[in-house]
Amino acid sequence: MYNMSICTIKFSTNILQPRMVVARLSCRLKNGSVGIGHCTKVPRNANMEKLQHGYLFPEIERHEVMHLEKYPHANIIDLGIGDTTEPLPTIVTTSMVDFVHGLSTRKGYKGYGPEQGEKALRKEITDVFYKDLGIKPTEVFVSDGAQCDITRLQLLMGPNLKIAVQDPSFPAYIDSSVIIGRAGEFVDKAGKYKNIEYMKCGPQTNFFPDLSTTSRPDIIFFCSPNNPTGHAATRKQLEQLVDFAKVNGSIIIFDSAYSAYITDDSPKSIFEIPGAREVAIEVSSFSKFAGFTGVRLGWTVIPEELLYSNGFPVVHDFNRIVCTCFNGASNIAQAGGLACLSSKGFRAVKSLAAYYMENARILVNALGSLGLTVYGGKNAPYVWVHFPGSKSWNVFAEILEKTHMITVPGSGFGPGGEEYIRISAFGPRQSIIEASQRLKHLLYQEDN
Repeated sequence: MYNMSICTIKFSTNILQPRMVVARLSCRLKNGSVGIGHCTKVPRNANMEKLQHGYLFPEIERHEVMHLEKYPHANIIDLGIGDTTEPLPTIVTTSMVDFVHGLSTRKGYKGYGPEQGEKALRKEITDVFYKDLGIKPTEVFVSDGAQCDITRLQLLMGPNLKIAVQDPSFPAYIDSSVIIGRAGEFVDKAGKYKNIEYMKCGPQTNFFPDLSTTSRPDIIFFCSPNNPTGHAATRKQLEQLVDFAKVNGSIIIFDSAYSAYITDDSPKSIFEIPGAREVAIEVSSFSKFAGFTGVRLGWTVIPEELLYSNGFPVVHDFNRIVCTCFNGASNIAQAGGLACLSSKGFRAVKSLAAYYMENARILVNALGSLGLTVYGGKNAPYVWVHFPGSKSWNVFAEILEKTHMITVPGSGFGPGGEEYIRISAFGPRQSIIEASQRLKHLLYQEDN
């Protein structure tokens, strides 16, 4: 998978540091041969050394590649990485094509745009997603995706802040905290980083943390609907979260990337909660609701009322981060985003969400019919399946080996995900039906 050479460094018998005098050393190359390499005197970022294994989703891909090497003719169904599969609506692609053709004309050519995003798109995001919530277009920053914005927000905040995350949660919150230097050492026995508060969000607490036992964090990463559990926080739960942040002087980074999949009355934005403008940032994306996983477009909302402890507005610093580290989202992607938010385009992309939610219903029904405890699949395109007493990586491996299906082991989302696997509802309908049949066959055989 990797092209870089893996250096084999000789260590002194007396200390655990490499001999600084050794500039040339043996290297184990990708093909297994041994050669002579050169090491610089630049030390590796110590925070990178604290990361555990590989990032979850490339690790899943690695297992898929290994499986294909073992079974080259296997018909693999990939319900692991949450990647959309259905074609984009024609109204969206036509808008992007027209923009691209315009770039070949004197009148239509356009270079750099505003780092914060095109004014028209910022206004449409405000009108479509935050109507009557008091959000201004100037508080909306268009980006190349929510995950990129999570890292920019990590860069924005100070180095010594205490982080809290849901457990289980999207691994980027934790891994980016490790890289930025806020996580502390990894405690093997607990499966946690020392300086991160893991807020357990399992079925026993209705997938919401017990805030009465949560120590004060500076930054709270909170995803609703949650990835991986699929739970959408209720209004009462989010009111508790906002009150908790106010009392503790914390900032909530609220990930609403799956809000378009909410089918009940759960809030789609943290800013539906009174007082949230004083304590919250919201990150969202076109990836999942509009199928832009490859097009890349997202946004972050930072209200003017959100202030640091010294009274300075957070929005001004984030604007500086964006202007320093980012030249703005692709003009082509933004043209597509505008089309998504037109009345006709929005109806079209909503039909995509409905398609994936029907997939989720099929999976939930199939797994539930086998007597398994299944969560999610109602407000998010993820199904969270419990296998009591089992290691999630073992369940993942058995499903892959015996059904040629890719899922995701729950422990990849944190220690609270052990005994679970996540199954994505993103996929063609026939693949979802086939996956349900394979799972039924596997689990029925095991029960008998």
